[in-house]
Amino acid sequence: MKLSAILPARASRAAAAFVMLAMFGAAQTAHAQIGACLITKTETNPFFVKMKQGAQKRAAELGIELNSYAGRIDGDNESQVKAIETCIAGGVKGILITPSNTKAIVPSVQQARDAGILVIALDTPLEPISAADATFATDNFRAGELIGQWARAAMGSEAANARIALLDLDVSQPSVGVLRDQGFMQGFGIDLGDPNKWGDETDPRIVGHDVTAGNEEGGRRAMENLLAIDPRINVVYTINEPAAAGAYEALKSVGRERDVLIVSVDGGCPGVANIKAGVIGATSQQYPLLMASKGIEAIHAWASSGAKPANTPGKDFFDTGVKLVTDRPVAGVESIDTDQGTALCWG
Repeated sequence: MKLSAILPARASRAAAAFVMLAMFGAAQTAHAQIGACLITKTETNPFFVKMKQGAQKRAAELGIELNSYAGRIDGDNESQVKAIETCIAGGVKGILITPSNTKAIVPSVQQARDAGILVIALDTPLEPISAADATFATDNFRAGELIGQWARAAMGSEAANARIALLDLDVSQPSVGVLRDQGFMQGFGIDLGDPNKWGDETDPRIVGHDVTAGNEEGGRRAMENLLAIDPRINVVYTINEPAAAGAYEALKSVGRERDVLIVSVDGGCPGVANIKAGVIGATSQQYPLLMASKGIEAIHAWASSGAKPANTPGKDFFDTGVKLVTDRPVAGVESIDTDQGTALCWG
């Protein structure tokens, strides 16, 4: 065979090998560019711990590089702003965020979206909700409504004489706190004022609102403050189960732990255990692991095809579900018991 015939064949094979290597390198580069951020309110609340675990697990399965950030306390907007700036500079494809201040964070979220980053709110909708590309969350109004309906039915005719304390999240009134609070009131049969805020209600059964930062210490302090206003309080709504645990300790310190009805939202394993122990009467269980894993899947789809996630039909967000957990079921309010709640709980 002539040398002139051999060289083109070798050159062709070399060229093909080079093309394959180039394609492989491009694929590796594209793969490495799929980065994501998870920004939670804190890194200590069991809800956000489980959310982080769910995001990390799904990110590892999909080959996404995930960086996680959190505020120092619930309400720490500044740390979340800095985290978004870091994520933008890092060139990530998507950001998952549980916003501490649902209004103040919006300009930073817009900067990320302007940079071509998909931003998904988890658990807590931004204000307006359209400020994020999507929201994966419990129907927080429904979660509050369920515990309100349960509390009203559990009290029976005495609901007309209720003395209600509302232990909310933060003075900035983030959307998650407003939705749960207003849902509880509607479920209990209280006429709402402006449904977009709490504190303007006129029902004489309401003793008052106080804030907890979503933790046990805050729940105890808020409960003490409201008991000082009216020691006859017999119904306590709490933003979450750590706040409920703190409220219980405050009630216990004055010998009221057995004659006050406490309801809450979250459905973490400690909260479900507190229902079984009689600390909490009922809670609305939500599913942070599902929120986070679905969020990571949405970022992967966005990076791969440019597709954005769809909302649940009839809603302006993707609903990840809620169930009422109690060992004292009431007629007309669907619920599961603590054995079922334990099988589904987190934290």
